[in-house]
Amino acid sequence: MKNIVLITAACMLGLLSTIGASLPYPILPPLFAAEAPNAFNNFLGLPSKLLFGLALTINPLGLLIGSALLGPLSDRYGRRPLLMRTAVGAAIGHAITAWALVIQSYPLFIVARFITGLLEGNGAVARAMLADQLQGPLRLRAMSWLNGAFYLGWLVGPILAGATLAWGVTVPFWIAAGALMLVAVLVAIGLPRETPSLLTTSWWQVARDRHSLNLLRHEELRTLFIVQLALTCGVASFYEFYPLWLVETAHYNAQAIAWVNVGLCGTMTITSLLAGGPSRHAPLLRAGWYACAVALAIAILAMGNIWVGITAIVLFGIPNALYNTVLQGWCAERFSTHGQGAVMGLLSTTFCIANIIVALVGSLLILLDTRLVLVVGALCAAWSAWRMHGWRRHLHAADAASLKVAA
Repeated sequence: MKNIVLITAACMLGLLSTIGASLPYPILPPLFAAEAPNAFNNFLGLPSKLLFGLALTINPLGLLIGSALLGPLSDRYGRRPLLMRTAVGAAIGHAITAWALVIQSYPLFIVARFITGLLEGNGAVARAMLADQLQGPLRLRAMSWLNGAFYLGWLVGPILAGATLAWGVTVPFWIAAGALMLVAVLVAIGLPRETPSLLTTSWWQVARDRHSLNLLRHEELRTLFIVQLALTCGVASFYEFYPLWLVETAHYNAQAIAWVNVGLCGTMTITSLLAGGPSRHAPLLRAGWYACAVALAIAILAMGNIWVGITAIVLFGIPNALYNTVLQGWCAERFSTHGQGAVMGLLSTTFCIANIIVALVGSLLILLDTRLVLVVGALCAAWSAWRMHGWRRHLHAADAASLKVAA
C-alpha cells in the first residue's frame, strides 16, 4: 500500500506539472490576437506578437532553471519537504496567474508563469524519490509510469483548457491550483519523514555549488550529457517542428494537429505504462537501439508524404518512451553515488537545453526548408545511438578491468 501511494503521488505530480506547462497554449493566442488593444496585449505599446512569444518562453525558462537546481537541493534538504513546498508554490503560482488575467497585468502574469515553471522543475525530484524508495524491476516500472504521466500531461493540459474555457479564462488555472494542493497532501501522506540534515550550508550555497551541471566534472557524466544532448536535440526537432510540417505538407489546421498529437501522446503513454519489465539485454545496448528507432522515425517524417509522416509521428512515441525508461533506470543504478536528485536533474536540464538550441537553430533552418530541421535532428539522434554503442563497449571493458584488479 505504501508503494502504491508513493508511485501515485509521483505520477500525479508529473501529470500536473506538465498540465500546468501546457495549459496556456490554447488560451493565450486569442488573448493576444484580440483586435481591441488592452493593458494585457498592448503592454507598454509593444507588439502583441512579441508579448505572446515572451509569454510562451518564460515558463520553459523557469523549468530549465528549476530542473538544474531542485534535484540537488532535494539531495540536501530531502525529497518530501521539497516536493510539498514546490507543489504548494506551483499551486499559488497558478492562482496568481489567474489573478493577473483578471486584472490584465502582463508583468504579474510573466512573473507568475516564471515562478510556476521554476517550481514545476520538480520532476527531477519525483524521479529521485522513486529511485530512492524503490528497487529492482519495481523501480524501473514506476519510473516508466512517471514518464507516462509526463506525456499524458501534454495531452490533458490543452484539452482541460479547451473544455473549461466556457466558464472563464481563469478556470483552468484554478483547477490546476486545486489539484496541486491535493498532490501536496498526497506527498505528505505517501512519503516517510526524512531525518533532518545536520549541514549548515545555506540553500543558495547548495544551489550554487551543487547544481546538476556540476556533474559534468566527471568523465562518465560528461559522456552521458553529450549523448543525451544529441539525442534530445533530435527529439526536440521532432516535437517543435512536426506541427509546422503538417501545415506545410497538408495544410492542417489547429484541430487536425491536435488529433495527431492525441495519437502521439496516447502512444507514448500506453508504451510507458507497459514498459519497464526485465530484459536479458544490457540497458545501454537497448537504449542505443531505441535511439536508432527514434532517428529512423524522424528521418521518415522528413522524407515521407502526409500519411507516411503521420504514421511516423504516432509510432515515434514507442521508441522514445522505451528509451527514456531504460536510460533513466540505468542512470539511477550507475550514478546513484552522485545523488539521485542531481543525476535526474541533469537529464531534465539536458532536455531543456536541447529545446533552446533547437528553437534557435531551427528558426534559421526553416527559412530554407522545414524538412532540413528534421533531417539534422535525425542525424543528431543517429550519432547519439552510434556513440552510445561505442560507449557501452568502453564501459564493459573498463568494468571488466576494474573487477580483475579488485580480484
